[in-house]
Amino acid sequence: MAPKTSPVDQLSEAEAAAELAWLAAEIARHDRAYHERDAPEISDAEYDALRRRNAAIEAGFPALVRPDSPAHRVGPAPAGGFAKVRHGVPMLSLDNAFDPADFGEFCDRARRFLGLKQEKLEFVGEPKIDGLSVSLTYQDGRLVRGATRGDGLEGEDVTANVRTLPTIPKHLKGHAPARIEIRGEVFMTKADFLALNVAQEAAGQKLFANPRNAAAGSLRQLDPRITAARPLSMFAYAMGEASELPAGTHWQWLARLREWGFAVNPLSDLLASEDAAAGFQAGVADRRAALPYDIDGVVYKINDLALQRRLGFVGRAPRWAIAWKFPAEQATTVLEGIDIQVGRTGALTPVARLTPVNVGGVLVRNATLHNEDEIARKDVRIGDTVVLQRAGDVIPQIVAVVAADRPPGAQPYAFPDHCPVCGSLAIRPPGEVVRRCTGGLVCSAQIEERLVHFVSRAAFDIEGLGDKTIREFHADRLIEGPADIFRLPDREAEIAAREGWGEVSARNLSAAIRARRRIPLARFIHALGIRRIGETNAKLLARHYGSFANWRTQMLAAVQIGAEARSDLGNIVGIGPAIAEELAEFFAEQRNIATIDELAGLLEIADAEAAGGGGSLAGKVVVFTGTLATLTRPEAKAMAEKLGAKVTDSVSKKTDLVVTGTDAGSKARKAAELGVRIITEAEWRELAGQPF
Repeated sequence: MAPKTSPVDQLSEAEAAAELAWLAAEIARHDRAYHERDAPEISDAEYDALRRRNAAIEAGFPALVRPDSPAHRVGPAPAGGFAKVRHGVPMLSLDNAFDPADFGEFCDRARRFLGLKQEKLEFVGEPKIDGLSVSLTYQDGRLVRGATRGDGLEGEDVTANVRTLPTIPKHLKGHAPARIEIRGEVFMTKADFLALNVAQEAAGQKLFANPRNAAAGSLRQLDPRITAARPLSMFAYAMGEASELPAGTHWQWLARLREWGFAVNPLSDLLASEDAAAGFQAGVADRRAALPYDIDGVVYKINDLALQRRLGFVGRAPRWAIAWKFPAEQATTVLEGIDIQVGRTGALTPVARLTPVNVGGVLVRNATLHNEDEIARKDVRIGDTVVLQRAGDVIPQIVAVVAADRPPGAQPYAFPDHCPVCGSLAIRPPGEVVRRCTGGLVCSAQIEERLVHFVSRAAFDIEGLGDKTIREFHADRLIEGPADIFRLPDREAEIAAREGWGEVSARNLSAAIRARRRIPLARFIHALGIRRIGETNAKLLARHYGSFANWRTQMLAAVQIGAEARSDLGNIVGIGPAIAEELAEFFAEQRNIATIDELAGLLEIADAEAAGGGGSLAGKVVVFTGTLATLTRPEAKAMAEKLGAKVTDSVSKKTDLVVTGTDAGSKARKAAELGVRIITEAEWRELAGQPF
């Protein structure tokens, strides 16, 4: 549940911590939807708002910055189907500006950092292509590797795929550094996107939501032949690791890219000072609709590469560049109906069915209505003329109703109190905005969505068992629960005889399933689809409990013993009381226990690797309290985990060591009462092998 938002200066420490935990999980979820599944669930503007809220709370409560803070993360980890590539120089994201004031603040910050006064900064403006970022490494002028951005530090090795793109040179023309990393954006034109969706529909395949999703999905194919058949292009614009600097300014760098054979966006321009940015922004915005490809703003980079190196990076973004986003495009249309979709957690989500309308070059038929409170707040009624917006050019949403055009007799929408799929009661827990089906495993919508999640990239990652196949196999009762997936190899002949299959594809599916019979504990926990347990929290739980058997035992204890065991669960850094309750509720359901036990009998669930292996504090429980003078909390936690320790937020009889900073307070007092060893920050650094 999203916490109620208050101004940051009115938040208590507990409220700030709870909201940061929710934001970390929510942003990570949307990162996975965007980067891994190429299926964003919210608009860019809504995503940016989440990021800004997180940054504001962290600025107001620096001691509460989490180890999994979105500020330290660009995107999700690379998917399991590709080899990992470590970037020589991190591929970070960009901070955003939304108006001249934001851009002016960015320029002022850069000047202050550089110690400049009133000097004007020279910029290069480049249209911000809405595609997939890639990094290309050339050795002695020859393309040797291609990679996606991934989490900014590690990406996916897509070398074979990028070699199929005609706009990516296999050899650089003329002189080039011995080793150079060139970055750009892979995209699909609007016309090619429409043609691809026509072909997808004719073949009975899933349609792509927009050109960005189509480009990302096409490049991230395990079979390069599929990529080769897709009409992909690339504009080059940035430099990563280089054995020698090939230019002194960014404008010169773009010229070198053209000389080497790359396409560079022809609308890019050199701006003599920041004063020219607003005019350039307006000019590009005017040409936007007529462009053959999608853009969602303009990127402004300080032209002098020496100044770029001095400015460096902060968090996940450079100090020398910013993306000035365009406002959302709008249109009006008629709301023909409201459909209710049921997700894997039972959430009932209203979706507007619209008279098709073109918004920013995309034909829109559906839009999100978020939840029943939003429908009531906007007073959206079937038959209304509505203002539609593709905020950030991703997920369409209804902004407002044109009240003057409301047809006579239009009635307020009555949100259903029963599940439209299984008919079970749909309840809305106190304090929540989402109504949920209580049907659980008897609700086919939830079963299918849970199974789709179970085999997704971040979970079991079973190649060949996608959404469509899961739904077909479930409809035909080949898969009725997660364990049935691992019995499919016994039905290989039956699968081979199905329409559209065959012996080879059935054999490949069986091999892919067998290859996933051994799975790390963290992936197993994440695959179960427990509410609020995403990848990050699954890793925290796996690291804390170590093995499946221990996790199962302790979770059952949390249900049976109650408060003390549940309190210990809530003490794990990053696992708050709300998540502890979700876990307890999951294990209180006997059908869930039966499911995981059935899976455990079919799988080898690998123990979690201790962060520090056999370190000097292996298995010890450490608590940090007070303000540390020389370390941030994430640094201190990382040091502890490197030594094999587990870090918790609260002191209990299971705590082995408490490290105190200034204003240690109640945790230090409780440690003294319990006889727990207490040391200072300086002593901690000595123990960790990093003295002052």
